[in-house]
Amino acid sequence: MKKHLNTLFVTTQGAYLAKEGETVVVKVEKKIRLRLPVHTIEGIVCFGNVMMSPFLMGFCAEHNVTISFLTEYGRFLARVQGPVSGNVLLRREQYRRADDLPSSVQIARYALTGKLANSRSVLQRALRDHSSKLDAAKLKEASIKIKYSVERLQKDVSLNVLRGIEGEAAHTYFGVFDHLIVSQKDDFIFRNRNRRPPLDNVNCLLSFLYTLLLHDVRSALECVGLDPAVGFFHRDRPGRPGLALDMMEEFRPFFADRLALSLINLNQVRKNGFNKTETGAVLMDDETRKTLLVAYQKRKQDEIFHPFLQEKITIGLLFHMQALLLARCLRGDLDGYPAFIWR
Repeated sequence: MKKHLNTLFVTTQGAYLAKEGETVVVKVEKKIRLRLPVHTIEGIVCFGNVMMSPFLMGFCAEHNVTISFLTEYGRFLARVQGPVSGNVLLRREQYRRADDLPSSVQIARYALTGKLANSRSVLQRALRDHSSKLDAAKLKEASIKIKYSVERLQKDVSLNVLRGIEGEAAHTYFGVFDHLIVSQKDDFIFRNRNRRPPLDNVNCLLSFLYTLLLHDVRSALECVGLDPAVGFFHRDRPGRPGLALDMMEEFRPFFADRLALSLINLNQVRKNGFNKTETGAVLMDDETRKTLLVAYQKRKQDEIFHPFLQEKITIGLLFHMQALLLARCLRGDLDGYPAFIWR
């Protein structure tokens, strides 16, 4: 039985991680600040100037603990992982399906249906919870448009048409995203989705959360034996984890986007926690980043009801369960991939 394990985020600059017995030790200025048994964690994410002993790297590889190195502000640098798990037959089937465009369209349609349905649920939940503070007419109009996009996805269309439908729905969703911000309106203004680099506080939050989400989804896919680089909607490109990007689509709205909104609307992040550089890029300070990481980890412990499995599971375990369902779909045990749809 897969257990929900935690991810260790290390943000303190100059920290050094080492192995002591069966534990991971975090030292700052040669003093031990944290000691964790390796069996309690599933991943380590290091931000910026964080060092690690080669013995710990090997130890983590042996225990299936993935290590990711990011810049201080969340840009991915590298990963350290042990031998690839899973059998070769599953991956060969994944590659065959990815090379077959009709099969790719079918799986991409499932994932995008989950994304659009969850985007619509975010708008509907906001209308239910904050109707007096929102422009209800605009949100209802956007919800109807996205519902129409979901219906269009079910038709027999090409991969490029699917991209067009997804792009149009994303434009509609982010076109009303600013209305979902009901607190600190002058400090957190969202006009459009921008990235690499993010140009405002809201996009800075979203981009950082998407980076964390991609790490977790990629690890889940590797854990069940799938190749995170070979996707169906996101086609092959050197250095791009296409399948991880495919699968994370259904989690973006209800998990990452709602967490960003909660942090803003509950005043857990403030304007003074963000800084704009000379290039126009917006970066979080260390305290804000730690607040976000704690909130992210806590949200993963929340329970949700899985409509396909008909049981409650934690969000942190959801990524692994969806990866398992995709593997079952590719093996032919399921007629299709049941994307997670949030209610």
